[in-house]
Amino acid sequence: MLRTSRRFSFRATRSTSAAIAGVLLVGCTEVKEQPKSAGPADVGGTMVVATPAEPGSILPGLYSTSIERQVTDLLFDRLAEIGDGLNSIGDKGFKPQLATRWEWSPDSLSIVFHLDPRARWHDGQPVRATDVRYSVNLIKDPAFGSPMASSTTNVDSVSVRDSLTAVAHFKRHTPEQFFDLVYQVSIVPEHILGNTPPAQLKTAEVARRGIGSGRFRLGKWEQGKSLELVADTLNYRGRPKLDRIVYSLSLDFNSAVARLFTGDADFFEQLRPENMAKLATDTALRALPYPSLQHTFLALNTIDPAHPGQPNPIFADRAVRRALTMAVDRAGMLRNVFGVMAHPSYGPFPRFLGVADTTLPQLPYDTVKARALLDSAGWTPGPDGVRSKNGQRLEFGITTTVSSASRKQYSVLLQEAFKRVGAVATVDAVDFAGAAAKLQGRSFQTVLVTFAPDPNVSGVRQAWSSAALGKDGLNYPSYVNPTVDALLDSATLAFDPARARAYSRRAFEIIIEDAPGIWLYEAPTVAGIHKRIHTTGLRADEYWAGMADWWIPASERTARDRIGLRPAATP
Repeated sequence: MLRTSRRFSFRATRSTSAAIAGVLLVGCTEVKEQPKSAGPADVGGTMVVATPAEPGSILPGLYSTSIERQVTDLLFDRLAEIGDGLNSIGDKGFKPQLATRWEWSPDSLSIVFHLDPRARWHDGQPVRATDVRYSVNLIKDPAFGSPMASSTTNVDSVSVRDSLTAVAHFKRHTPEQFFDLVYQVSIVPEHILGNTPPAQLKTAEVARRGIGSGRFRLGKWEQGKSLELVADTLNYRGRPKLDRIVYSLSLDFNSAVARLFTGDADFFEQLRPENMAKLATDTALRALPYPSLQHTFLALNTIDPAHPGQPNPIFADRAVRRALTMAVDRAGMLRNVFGVMAHPSYGPFPRFLGVADTTLPQLPYDTVKARALLDSAGWTPGPDGVRSKNGQRLEFGITTTVSSASRKQYSVLLQEAFKRVGAVATVDAVDFAGAAAKLQGRSFQTVLVTFAPDPNVSGVRQAWSSAALGKDGLNYPSYVNPTVDALLDSATLAFDPARARAYSRRAFEIIIEDAPGIWLYEAPTVAGIHKRIHTTGLRADEYWAGMADWWIPASERTARDRIGLRPAATP
């Protein structure tokens, strides 16, 4: 799944790197030991989350950013929830959610899901098997335009045995068929959405109502100000520990993080290292490190943004992509921007992915070979030192977000590196919405993007196979290699983990050699959180998965926590 996240960043020195390490230790040692679970009296309270982005959609299947995914996950349930170990093979570790139990057919081509008879939509209507059928059909409908559609191609159909029994049918038995259904498809209410054509749901008012079956329901949404979730007190899975989660919305990183430090907010998901020194002296806040699948790379668009469907006159050339990659001192840039606090990226995957391989051979940093490669490909220097070929100058833009200091720094460093081999790069700094629009419309030459795939090899397939092409897909560079497609398909179909890793490794090797992106870094993910808020375990794919069980002890509550529940919005 894409996380166009607001990455923290700075030009690290030894002192700032030490400050980060120090505040993490402070965050872990100065807070009194937290109880492992909430007591009977620890129900209630409000958590205000400051965020420098606003959801564009809160309808499952259409999210493309972290805030959209987070809100929809809290409002809508799946048939089952992936376990903390993130196993995606078979159904081991998956926990019941809307389905209380399930059974596999003898040939493993169908799974019978038995729904919880207590499950209700937030408008009081019961959740039915017809909702499961509708949800699967919606995700698979090309008119709906879901980025998850390519991950559900093996789901053939859903039949309804009775009101509480849905039968999922698959085209073939695969290791991840259970995951492909229950992880990718959140169940939505047919009686609310079914009368609106799928092609209109992206902009329809009905899709903003947020009527799900999750433990939180939508309270109110004031555009540009706040989005409030309130506890569903009669939820079939139990009342959340918190009364409310209020997302305080901003389009600017600095104003959002300022709300954390002024006490107007209780949580900020991704602090920058320059915020750490202030955090260390704040007696009300602590650092909350958490694992993540995010990694950042420079995507090189192989399609001409000025002429969609036509090859990019610069980046369709494999030699150019390889040469520009070799022009970049990735290790030096990492030290320059993050000091010792970030990790290098080794390819189209994060380190926490099960099939990740950090031993893969990389294109070397070698400006002499980079220039020679451009020479041999016909890109020759002009009088001003800028290369050209057949009248096309080696000149392009680097799109980045205004709010991310680290990406802006990387943009300048990349600009300097490309200049040394005869390329001119112009930094195009835009706001978050502008960057998202450029990504979806493929209207960029290059773009710094932070991506968090699903926690399996299918997550790589989501971003780097031809199945993910098009404006609704996540293959932003529009990279196509049939051999990679076949290898990733084989990896997803391999029941033997060793074979899956072998297929994945070969696919990664080819992608690295083809260089549709320049792999840059994995930055540390550290949230700032008020000390009174106690958390559960944080998953690498979704740190918010257990947020309904975060709690505030009664003895530690502030005036904000004593407001209590407000009436939810009328459906």
